[in-house]
Amino acid sequence: MSGYGDLVQFQVYSPETAKENQKFPVAFEEWERLARETLEDGPYWYVAGGAGSGSTMEANREAIDRIKIQQRMFCDVEERDLSVSLFGQTYHSPILLAPIGVQSIIHEEGELGSAKAAAEMGIPYIASTASSFSMEEIANVMGDAPRWYQLYWGKDQDVTASMLRRAEESGYSALVVTLDTPMLGWREKDLRNAYLPFINGIGIANYLSDPAFCSKLEKSPREDIRSAIQYFFSIYSNASLTWKDLAFLREHTKLPILLKGIVHREDAELALQHGVDGIIVSNHGGRQVDGAIGALEALPEVCDVVQGKIPVLFDSGIRRGSDVIKALSLGATSVLLGRPYVYGLAAGGEEGVKRVIRNMIAEIDLTLALSGRKAIKDLDRSLLASSSHESLFIGNK
Repeated sequence: MSGYGDLVQFQVYSPETAKENQKFPVAFEEWERLARETLEDGPYWYVAGGAGSGSTMEANREAIDRIKIQQRMFCDVEERDLSVSLFGQTYHSPILLAPIGVQSIIHEEGELGSAKAAAEMGIPYIASTASSFSMEEIANVMGDAPRWYQLYWGKDQDVTASMLRRAEESGYSALVVTLDTPMLGWREKDLRNAYLPFINGIGIANYLSDPAFCSKLEKSPREDIRSAIQYFFSIYSNASLTWKDLAFLREHTKLPILLKGIVHREDAELALQHGVDGIIVSNHGGRQVDGAIGALEALPEVCDVVQGKIPVLFDSGIRRGSDVIKALSLGATSVLLGRPYVYGLAAGGEEGVKRVIRNMIAEIDLTLALSGRKAIKDLDRSLLASSSHESLFIGNK
């Protein structure tokens, strides 16, 4: 990936390709605006909205903006290396597409468009339990490209075990368990719009195609969709889960298990004690708890607890390549990209997602080089300062 940012900029500026490249925006704000113009209120705010007043979404951005990059000069950065390694696999960039459900409300291609874009761009795609298409359909359009499966761990353990088995059989190579959604947060925009796609059977394809789920119904979903939707709501979330329940997952999957939603050092310690394989620092993009800390505020402390024993990934608030560099410098192994690629999907389907990914990787490459570093593995806290220009250096990451 050496020189990728230079190559992308050349393509954009080149007279031969400039017209083609001007079909889509560059800045995140422009993608967001285009998505707003494209989507009706319900679908748009389902993606763009947050819990309560939206203060946690704001905190995510404030936490990232408070951290500043202190670039260094006279560094040989002609050859760059953006690669990262996770669970025995090497990926050419440090980003993954975050698990986001019900993407068919955004674009008719839905998760299939996003997954194909990720496959073509060579970055891992994390498929949500709440997808509009089944995990098998998503796997089929990705071929051998890397993919992970995200689990919403519900009440019916037979269904959970079945989905874990299906994920392994479909070539998913890691399991992301979302912890921060034992119930839906108070999402004012969705409530105001009375908009919840699941009520209309959107986003439950993995359930409707699951043999364990269907075995619990008196009639097949095709014969009685309302009863299937009702059963889905009865099992979708599970607020009774505790750390001891992780043993169930270990019994039913050989995949590496990552816990998504960790923002407290004591939970990071418990994750290590229970032998999980990775942590994703995240507050669900500000969609669950109003008034919570920005996710990036939690990242350094979690990394200090983990001490490199397992990978720590970061999610929530990433908008630009410089945000990725900050998170990686604070200790993250990789970063999940969420709303930006969904806005790309809204604006242009698969091609829009590819364009967002391309621009993000290009900006990561250029920011890395212009900061005086030539490889992702060279990033640490010595590159950063707070907004008051105080050094954040506390040894290596």
